[in-house]
Amino acid sequence: MAWNVLVTEPIDNAGLEVLRQYATVDVKTGLTPEELKSIIGGYYGLIVRSQTKVTAEIIAAGSRLQVIGRAGVGVDNIDLEAATRSGIIVVNAPLGNAISAAEHTLALLLALSRHIPQANATLRAGEWRRANFMGTEVRHKTLGIIGLGQVGTEVARRAKGLEMNIIAHDPFVSYDYARNLGVELVSKEELLRQSDFISLHVSLTAATKGMIGRKELAMVKPTAYLINTARGGIVDEAALYAAVEEGQLAGAALDVFSQEPPSPSQLPKSDKIIVTPHLGASTVEAQTTVAVDLAQQIIAVLDGQLARYAVNAPFIPPETLAMVRPFLEVATKVGRLCTQLVEGQLGNIIIKYDGDIANYDTTALKAATICGLMEPVTEGRVNLINASVIAAQRGLRITEQKGTVSENYGSLITVEVATSAGVTAVAGTLMRDRPYVVKVNDYWIEFEPSPGYWLFNYHRDRPGLIGAVGTILGNMDINIGFMQVSRLQARGSALMILGLDEPLAEEQRQQILALPEVYTVKVVKL
Repeated sequence: MAWNVLVTEPIDNAGLEVLRQYATVDVKTGLTPEELKSIIGGYYGLIVRSQTKVTAEIIAAGSRLQVIGRAGVGVDNIDLEAATRSGIIVVNAPLGNAISAAEHTLALLLALSRHIPQANATLRAGEWRRANFMGTEVRHKTLGIIGLGQVGTEVARRAKGLEMNIIAHDPFVSYDYARNLGVELVSKEELLRQSDFISLHVSLTAATKGMIGRKELAMVKPTAYLINTARGGIVDEAALYAAVEEGQLAGAALDVFSQEPPSPSQLPKSDKIIVTPHLGASTVEAQTTVAVDLAQQIIAVLDGQLARYAVNAPFIPPETLAMVRPFLEVATKVGRLCTQLVEGQLGNIIIKYDGDIANYDTTALKAATICGLMEPVTEGRVNLINASVIAAQRGLRITEQKGTVSENYGSLITVEVATSAGVTAVAGTLMRDRPYVVKVNDYWIEFEPSPGYWLFNYHRDRPGLIGAVGTILGNMDINIGFMQVSRLQARGSALMILGLDEPLAEEQRQQILALPEVYTVKVVKL
């Protein structure tokens, strides 16, 4: 398929060159929301930075969209809920600019401690006011980091080299992780009261919006400084300006703002506040790394693979992904086959993982299984991103079970679907690096579920039946590409599976069903 990708904000040419090896790339900057909406329907991928607002309306117009890439960390300009509902994967590049953002944070910290911008401005104005800019050493001072993610971690590592004492507040990291960094975890209130420098490194969410306001600033020492290189909106800017001007805070440095550019705003008017125009990721190295990383993820998604940093999908560590990735197709194929074999109203669904695969995070495998189950019966796109949402919308109850021992195989994925007509179970595994179905209900059988038509024939094991079915199909000029039979006992119940090169019409299926001691005949398409 000929993929095409729209880029609405500048990214490094290195990333564009990687993309162009795989897709047609259109760079169109400065689009209005109306212009973007009018053309997005023709693209499979979209790359933005922080200025383009990818709203639910834009996403709805992107009928072909499969992936949205954010060249950076924060994705608050993208409607994640709308993207997830539409099965669109949203990816970012969280590691590409971590070092640059951390270095910019430390640059602002040092600039605050030594009043560098103010001293520079007065000297350029022809004034020698050395006595006005008495600074303070950062050595042995306490740096409080709110948010110990990628950037916060890199700031902590570098601040240790400046001999600072590091404390942090982040409910989502372990004590062991912080201890290994040489960081003490404390409550947010303790951090605000103890810190000489406070640095913010959290995403902008409903929970973090305005998290530093008048109440929080009142807890801070009057000699302390605040630094925000994370996202605008985390700090109540009016409250910050008032705190600095009234002496509740010694000063602040901001690289991000609730509105960018920050106009109208009082912040740049204060001599105690350093402002920079969102420069955290503005290094040659970061721009190249982010662009290439994002391009590789866009290509991976369009190629049907998992992205390393899918924002609206669970993060899977690389070591887990290496084991789980080959089984994604197994899970999808098993789910797709099972949903076509069932009869009656769907009820409970059980996904079983047995053997080696049970030792890993199976979140992605669950989504892949649901994707296979829902895809043949759901209008619209169903994929790893929105499969669980669609299942929940239909009220399906899905449970997972894990067992460390697998019967006959090293790893086995089994899907059991209970309906008003009974239970249907299909199991699959990986053989020779390819997905195989190895069990249907009680019958052990091995076949590769390749694309095409498959006939499932339940019957009593008796002489001549296989030949009779073959004769009927031959008279219909339907070629058989594969055949396998499994039975529970001689002359007992049996299952015959045929791979057909052509589809089987309903009247032709009825001819086979009319044969003596044939119980059911189902045709599925994979």
